[in-house]
Amino acid sequence: MNEEQTDVYIVLISVHGLIRGNNLELGRDADTGGQTLYVLELAQALSERPEVAKVELFTRLVKDDSIDPEYAQPIEKINDKLSIVRMEAGPEGYVFKEQLWDYLDIFADDMMEYFRNQEHYPDIIHSHYADAGYVGSQLANQLSIPLIHTGHSLGRVKRARLFANGVSSEEIESQYNMSRRINAEEHVLATAERVITSTHQEIEEQYEIYDFYQPEQMRVIPPGTNLNQFQPPRGDELSSELYQQLTYSLTDTNKPIILALSRPDPRKNISALIEAYGQSPELQEKANLLIIAGNRDDVDDLESGAQEVFHEIWAMIDRYDLYGKVSLPKHHCRNDVAFIYRIAAASGGVFVNPALTEPFGLTLIEASASGLPIVATEDGGPRDIIENCQNGILIDPLEPQTITQALLDMFNQPEMKNKMIEHGLRGVKQHYAWKAHAETYLKLITPIVEKSERLPRTPISRRSAMYRDRALVTSLDHNLIGNPEALSKLIALLKEHRKSTLFIVATNRRMDSALRLLKHYKLPEPDTLITSSGTEIYYAPKLNKDKYWTKHIDFHWVRHKIKDLLDGHPGLSLQPKSEQSPFKISYYLNEDVTDLDHINGILHQEDESANTQLSFDKYLDILPMRASKGMALRYVADRWQIPLENILVIGGSGADENMMRGNTLAVVVANRHKEELSHLPELEKIYYAKKSYEEGILEAIEHFDFFGKCCPPDLQTAAKSNAETEKNHSLENDSPENEEV
Repeated sequence: MNEEQTDVYIVLISVHGLIRGNNLELGRDADTGGQTLYVLELAQALSERPEVAKVELFTRLVKDDSIDPEYAQPIEKINDKLSIVRMEAGPEGYVFKEQLWDYLDIFADDMMEYFRNQEHYPDIIHSHYADAGYVGSQLANQLSIPLIHTGHSLGRVKRARLFANGVSSEEIESQYNMSRRINAEEHVLATAERVITSTHQEIEEQYEIYDFYQPEQMRVIPPGTNLNQFQPPRGDELSSELYQQLTYSLTDTNKPIILALSRPDPRKNISALIEAYGQSPELQEKANLLIIAGNRDDVDDLESGAQEVFHEIWAMIDRYDLYGKVSLPKHHCRNDVAFIYRIAAASGGVFVNPALTEPFGLTLIEASASGLPIVATEDGGPRDIIENCQNGILIDPLEPQTITQALLDMFNQPEMKNKMIEHGLRGVKQHYAWKAHAETYLKLITPIVEKSERLPRTPISRRSAMYRDRALVTSLDHNLIGNPEALSKLIALLKEHRKSTLFIVATNRRMDSALRLLKHYKLPEPDTLITSSGTEIYYAPKLNKDKYWTKHIDFHWVRHKIKDLLDGHPGLSLQPKSEQSPFKISYYLNEDVTDLDHINGILHQEDESANTQLSFDKYLDILPMRASKGMALRYVADRWQIPLENILVIGGSGADENMMRGNTLAVVVANRHKEELSHLPELEKIYYAKKSYEEGILEAIEHFDFFGKCCPPDLQTAAKSNAETEKNHSLENDSPENEEV
């Protein structure tokens, strides 16, 4: 920090939620949660720095009989340097953030009036979330004050998450004002000097899809953690009542504890940890497994995803005979969490986070601050945490053996394990405490305040379309794994056109199998992943499962009856358990014994509503009547509001046929010409590529001018001809003979 700069005046803006200096009502609603705590703790940490003269946190003033009158206090002084300033904007009562957009200009004007009455204007304005970003952009442009921004969450990402919950595009626009939010976010990116994120993944997978994204604008400063709450063991943990409750079902309680703590969510991948533990007698000999997965009274009362997780956990415990080695407590209190970490640390244990996707990884920081070494997924935030702290081992969450090996390395190499514990304790204080956050933050803003560093801006323009207007859809097998050089070119093209083009993978594989293949070939994470032959749909970046689609296809679907009908039938044999799912029954078909028409006849005769799908002449999937890759694709296209005419489908097997028929553009790559897709009609929208695998895809992209006019060549010619005719007609109308006298 420059010694001359000792009077920095920082303004933070967080418009919505209920913010006050103490006793935050966290969890009251979606608007009063992590963001309000983050902003308050940031303000407090900055106010403790000697270089800072004043910090003001601007939020909305609320007069409402249903909430504490403190929120109607215009100015709340927290300490000598920090105040919360509340602006009147909109209704007096408390309203959610989505209803505040019409009042943000009033908020900005009132802040401007407030500044005019101060001795000095702020040195920096720091906005939090899109609504504050809108206000901050207005003020920054009016006053020529540098703007710093933290998004917390982004509209383009939130839109996909809402799709997963069954919210239509129309509802998203009307209920969430999504277009206004995204426009505000774009405006902030065009204005802000710096954008602060928690992880590098947030930059790469979320901000990169914005038109005004500029990489040199982004800085990663992880949020601080309250280290007063999370501390190493004190010595009384293993004699506590809580320890007895957590370990009562274990046979040998003298072993170290492998601790996993998360929601019972399929994306948390708890089953992979149990599989890793169950497949290693050596690991079972060395440690017990403690899984804290939320609270439950009756599993059947939980939502379907959580039920699925618990049933899979119990099935694996039984499969590997892990009774007496795994503890799965039914209840714990929020206040118990810090003590649970200390119990695991006192036992000589390890903390494991095997999640499929982990944007930040707060539990890893809490565990490290509590004296635990960590084993964590190589996805997202954990990469940054382990790189900063050198406190653990990264694993592939899709390969349980990597989890097994990492844990064995921990227990077999105590010196390495102890070093990781020391590094974790030191690294968390250095990188993830609020004191460290404030220090890094001030190093970032000082040159901006002193005008010695400004963001060099390159000319950027907005696309005409608010959202992506086309999609490339491909299966995996026989399409994307044949030509590494061409694959690199295809990936580069998709990255170049990421802002306009949705990347969709539609596969017969289960989600975990598909992710494994994508990772192996270093393919980009798809924006939408259609798996299990069209029975499951997931949205990036957090792999949110589309619950509405699950409800939609569960129509006259009686899985056990169909299975009873077909199991043991001549010519059919069940595929492995790894290929089965709640809405997919998969068999191997021996065509010498039976055929697809015969199977359909059996189902119709018994009045069973099902959709049969044959791939590569031997893989038979029985699905609900409403499920297929084609129907899933049309559902997704409607969700994203992308015309079918702007979707290019690359088919690999007969299961892809109903994606390729109709109004979509389609290509059959050369290595599939003689297979199941050779009978597709000779239509201008279906192209038979001369080249195979990825080269055939690149050929089709050029054939259809996919990133340009996005249509068959005949229509491209017609469009060009029409454009030339219109141009000539315009020139004739502009000629001197046609001018009025």
